[in-house]
Amino acid sequence: MNEPPHLPFGAPSSPQRAGRHIVTVTALTAQIRTALESTYSEVWVEGELTNSRLWKTGHLYFTLRDEQAQIKAVMFRSAVRNLRFKPEDGLKVVARGRISVYEPKGEYQIVCEHLQPQGVGALQVAFDQLKRSLEADGLFAPERKRPLPLLPRQIGIVTSLDGAALRDILNVLARRHPTAHVLVYATRVQGDGAAETIARGIGLLSRTPGVDVIIAGRGGGSLEDLWAFNEEPVARAIAAATVPVISAVGHETDVTLSDLVADVRAPTPSAAAEIVVSRRQELQNRIQELTRALRRSLTDRIGRQRTRLFELNRRPGLAAWPARLAGHGRHAAELTHALSSAGLVIPISRQRHLRATRARLEAHEPGRRLESTRTRVVTAQERLRAGMTHQRQELTGGLRDLAGRLDALSPLGVLSRGYAVCWNEDRTTILRDSDHVSTGDHVAVTLRHGELTCTVITKK
Repeated sequence: MNEPPHLPFGAPSSPQRAGRHIVTVTALTAQIRTALESTYSEVWVEGELTNSRLWKTGHLYFTLRDEQAQIKAVMFRSAVRNLRFKPEDGLKVVARGRISVYEPKGEYQIVCEHLQPQGVGALQVAFDQLKRSLEADGLFAPERKRPLPLLPRQIGIVTSLDGAALRDILNVLARRHPTAHVLVYATRVQGDGAAETIARGIGLLSRTPGVDVIIAGRGGGSLEDLWAFNEEPVARAIAAATVPVISAVGHETDVTLSDLVADVRAPTPSAAAEIVVSRRQELQNRIQELTRALRRSLTDRIGRQRTRLFELNRRPGLAAWPARLAGHGRHAAELTHALSSAGLVIPISRQRHLRATRARLEAHEPGRRLESTRTRVVTAQERLRAGMTHQRQELTGGLRDLAGRLDALSPLGVLSRGYAVCWNEDRTTILRDSDHVSTGDHVAVTLRHGELTCTVITKK
């Protein structure tokens, strides 16, 4: 028996009539898939994204279309993780993958392994997408920008220990603000996982007590090297920080998302350090300016007081006091000299006269008179204070006595010993006789604390 001729797809699943080769749908679909995958193992297809959906499994399903046709595509989770942008409907892309068949539905599709925007780099698309999202959330709003502290005592730095950025910052701080304390959070600044560690460092330093400001940055590099500062975790961490954050990524022309979200943007790490300590120099200049102004004010005030003193000395009433005192002193000196020249023992009367004269001189001395007046005032204050204390004690004792009498006569005192007051229902009359109420009437009973409403059941 001759074998049937070979067909492109399939083999007979059971003996059939000569010339017919019947295969199952599954077998035919598998052969088609094998033929397509071997023929189109790698294709590059350009088109417009539509119906793009990212499933909970992490797989991305979408359709590529142009003006005349469309083809379904799938991108598995392992490839989706490497995307630098978010696929959106309407985006022109170039997809690289292989043609395969989804057997349950018999549909051919592209198993995409790489996806990039057409005409624009993936990083630029990702930058624009995230920028629109952060701007919609208000992270770029000027009113949420916080001012830098006037004189930071502790400065937090989030950067790599191996980069030149940290050395530049420390050199500037040591030269311009040597008393500042620096707290460094070592982190990666590029590559996979760098954004998460940078965000973790910003959050940790912002929660550290004593940290007044944070500098987050790195030295210059390509767009790919600086990409960690364009990722959402870093931007969100800067916005959520409880202290001002300075973005100090080492580039002059390009602007990262960290620069837009940060409270202050510095073109380089060295510039960030200078910005932090510039307020200290301003404070020093302000202190020096105020010191000079205070010195000028004191000099002017002393000059005005000296002029006033000279004017007072020229007044007749005040000018007579020094002359009068000088005259008494001269008279006393003449008496002393005369007694000494005579060589006689000073009589008792002269001694008394001298003492009286000195007493009168001392009595007329303004300082002595002022001290005497101050003594009288202090004595009067003490007497007034003692009188007020005595009167207050007497009034307090009298008040206490009256309060005791009032408490003894108070009905509440009687009630506190277990007695009660019985009123009629509307509390207008105190009941002193059981004949004034009838069975079933309501009465009010006042106790030491509270009141009762009772119903008369029986009378005796």
